Amino acid sequence: MKEFISGAELKSMFISAAASVDLNKQQINDLNVFPVPDGDTGTNMALTLGNAAKELQKASDDITVGRCSEIAASALLRGARGNSGVITSLLFRGFSKYMKEKTTANGQDFAAALSNGVEAAYKAVMKPAEGTILTVSRVSAETATEACAETNDIENILDVAIVSARAALEETVNQNPVLKKAGVIDAGGKGFVLILEAMKAAMLGNPVVAGEGTETAAEEAPMPADFSNFTFTYDTVFIVRKGENCDLEAYGRYLDSIGDSLVIGEDDEVFKVHVHTDIPGAALTEAAKHGVLELAKIENMRTQVEDVAAGRKAMTTDDLEQIEEELEQQEEWTPGSHDVRKIAAPEKKYGVVAVCAGEGIAAMFRDLGVDQIVFGGQTMNPSTEDILKKIDATPSEVVIVLPNNKNILMAAEQCKRLSEKQVVVLPTATVPQGITAMLNLDPSASVEENEATMTDAIQGVTTMQVTYAARNSDFDGYAISAGDYLALCGGALFGTDRSIDILLGGLAKKASELGSEFITIFYGEDTTEEEAKKAGEIFAAVCPDAEVTVLSGGQPVYYYLISVE
Repeated sequence: MKEFISGAELKSMFISAAASVDLNKQQINDLNVFPVPDGDTGTNMALTLGNAAKELQKASDDITVGRCSEIAASALLRGARGNSGVITSLLFRGFSKYMKEKTTANGQDFAAALSNGVEAAYKAVMKPAEGTILTVSRVSAETATEACAETNDIENILDVAIVSARAALEETVNQNPVLKKAGVIDAGGKGFVLILEAMKAAMLGNPVVAGEGTETAAEEAPMPADFSNFTFTYDTVFIVRKGENCDLEAYGRYLDSIGDSLVIGEDDEVFKVHVHTDIPGAALTEAAKHGVLELAKIENMRTQVEDVAAGRKAMTTDDLEQIEEELEQQEEWTPGSHDVRKIAAPEKKYGVVAVCAGEGIAAMFRDLGVDQIVFGGQTMNPSTEDILKKIDATPSEVVIVLPNNKNILMAAEQCKRLSEKQVVVLPTATVPQGITAMLNLDPSASVEENEATMTDAIQGVTTMQVTYAARNSDFDGYAISAGDYLALCGGALFGTDRSIDILLGGLAKKASELGSEFITIFYGEDTTEEEAKKAGEIFAAVCPDAEVTVLSGGQPVYYYLISVE
């Protein structure tokens, strides 16, 4: 039996876990009950863990358990995508906090770190639901902790954790009504079991190896179609040893004002920052007020994109060791010695960041006064870092974030503690709700008044959507085949058919029953203008008293996004 693990072994365990989830992501995705195409659980967890694996692969094997955990937690937080990715990052953030002083770890340490992670995740989730990854991780940690009364051997403790996690996973089908109806286990819980199993395999010298063609989070993450919309140029990462007057909340707000995709990871001695900004020098200069800069790495994202588009190898952080060696040979070069551009003070009280996909929808948000657009949504959930970057780039004291997708809300919420700015995340679950929220923003009102008014306004919006079935499913009384058209109303499945016109007619009738006065139809990239015009005519005929507007949204996945008010 194995009594303890080293930092190098824990590093291998994390990388093995990332590989396992990536290799099995489709299996996890297939557990998702709702058949619409989305940023599925397996994909989001794989992208999140892949970010940690990428960072750990750069680390030396001469590393402590604490440092390994810190690197993993920081990278997980930056790369967190979707609710499942955010929860995974929270579990290992708590894990890292317990391990921070450890050189090696035994079974008791591992169990305590798991418990610390579970506690952190439960605290962060506003309404924790049972029958999810939270349940599986909690039961696993509790059982592992109980087992420490009999053994301190990490192999035994991990065995106990895995057995209890598997049992808890099987029970999720009975704890969650939706899962019970579909007869499936929880997707996120399945991912957590795979993580533990792969960690054990690596600990015993048989790590799961990434398959050929497996990509890291950065490589798999979808890129916006129009690269000119990048708000910030430089991907900036640095480590600072904390000083006596270290105020990370204030510093986070500052970074949030000059960039986005902000993530700050910390322990008792140092903090690590990731931010996208046009003025990395200013970020480093301000950091000096909170401690001593130890390491900084800066990448030009625009040139990376141009290189990829031209078929060239993009320079990445993988090249930084060589670059740093070259720079260190230049005696005149030291971090922060070059000129930096000064950052302007916030120009206004309120700024807005909106998440959306499609140039037409993005243009409408900009016309309404949105400062920054995060390209993302269904099938391409942006990471916490992506959203933070845009928050940081917004020239205002307060930044209002419109996630416009329920699976992006948690990633957006993480930005509150990572940004120097005051961040308000509105619970907009759809693009139409985001548009209505913008229409109700009052620049002269207080933050509390705006948050209340805008949140109340989105309650009066009914969102209808037409998409396609990504998988075969027997859902909510509907026998659905992959490729069928699907209509949703208020987030619930409204109907399925092989004729899109039949579904549009049914949605129009529902809009009439709701007494709608304003109907806005955004048609997607796979819908022609002629088809969209016909859709507008269907709604106009059924709802003669409503004002019907048809606009090009250009969004992927959804043939139509329809706002009914």
